[in-house]
Amino acid sequence: MNTLRLAALSALALVCTLPVAQAAEYPEKPIRIIVPFTPGGSTDILARMIGQKLQEAWGQQVIADNRPGANGVVAADITAKANPDGYTLMFVAIGHAINPLLQKNLPYDPDKAFNAVSLTAILPQMLALNPKNSATNLKELLALAKGPKPVNYATGGVGSSQHLATELLAYMAKVKFNHIPYKGGNQGLLDVIAGNVDFTLTTALTVIPHAKSGRVRALAVSTAKRLNVAPDVPTMAEAGIPGYESVAWYGMVAPAGIPARIMDKLAAETVKATNSTEMKSALVKQGAIPVGNTPKEFTAFITNERSKYARVIKEAGIKAE
Repeated sequence: MNTLRLAALSALALVCTLPVAQAAEYPEKPIRIIVPFTPGGSTDILARMIGQKLQEAWGQQVIADNRPGANGVVAADITAKANPDGYTLMFVAIGHAINPLLQKNLPYDPDKAFNAVSLTAILPQMLALNPKNSATNLKELLALAKGPKPVNYATGGVGSSQHLATELLAYMAKVKFNHIPYKGGNQGLLDVIAGNVDFTLTTALTVIPHAKSGRVRALAVSTAKRLNVAPDVPTMAEAGIPGYESVAWYGMVAPAGIPARIMDKLAAETVKATNSTEMKSALVKQGAIPVGNTPKEFTAFITNERSKYARVIKEAGIKAE
């Protein structure tokens, strides 16, 4: 009898400990943030900023894992197939929203494979021209595009924010530019600086330091208003394209199926990191607009972006490589 009673008590003790084990505190080990572009670009910079804040808050290492290729599809596929335990995340840009418009046979279901966490920031874009180019303003650059010699522009890939923004400019200005895609926007900007490509329309975050040093000539910003960090750079509307506006954006997603308690904690801490005085100050100094919204709000934002750029993609005939 004593033996049976002892066995029953042992079994009961084991059962009682199971919920505790299952509800272990998150995070207990390093977290990986997959970045769909090469190091040094805006996506990479912001992912590392958020990662550093999460690391400080939780005392666990947060590692940025750069997996460029196919405008984010390579990274998205890895994320979609990862264990949804909160230890594999992905920092996304506009390609995450519009890739379904460019590719019919994605290796994952874009509507079911991810849980949106939070939109971190919206970044104005800036047209950066190689200073040896003869154009000194946007109108002169557009005039060159109407001439016999091709005007080349660099982007982070087909369907990237740089690509969409430039094709929108070409469409509204009724000109044609020659697209040179790279695996990341930073690589394209470096080739503009080197004089291998005429210009790029990329985030102000990456252009401003080079514009200040004279490595590129900043012709216009993509927002409706001038930036406080670059007050001398006109808007596209002021430079000759009325009604033009396009921005880049960046946020965090996780594999679908992540437990609610982990998602809640992750989303709350990501928003807290975005709204921290240090990070907000760093973003604003670079011309970025901090956001930090809820998973539901970010999900709606992604849906709206896909709908908006569907028209641009159709008009420009943009197709995946």
